[in-house]
Amino acid sequence: MEFGSNARRRTAGALAWAMVLCAVSGPAAFAADAQNGKKIALQWCSSCHLVSEDQDTAASVSLPSFFDLSKDESWTEDNLKTFLADPHPKMPNMNLANREIADIARYIDTLTP
Repeated sequence: MEFGSNARRRTAGALAWAMVLCAVSGPAAFAADAQNGKKIALQWCSSCHLVSEDQDTAASVSLPSFFDLSKDESWTEDNLKTFLADPHPKMPNMNLANREIADIARYIDTLTP
């Protein structure tokens, strides 16, 4: 009977440590990925906006570039995420996942000089 009790204690202890590690490393493990944000932006946004220096062309020079957005202090990473979750009517409904939205916002934030 002692063996079963020790095994349960070890299992409970391991589970407790796993929960602690998940709680501590959780946000870091799910941090937004700027490189993926660039890839998504090139796919969805580059037909209208200048999103990267290595982009071929942008359809409209009258729209703000991602570089302009990054310099505008009113466009914080959180504001960008909120906007991309419910974009203005002229933008296509891209049906982006929250993770993709966070990645694009992080990418724009990395363009700040």
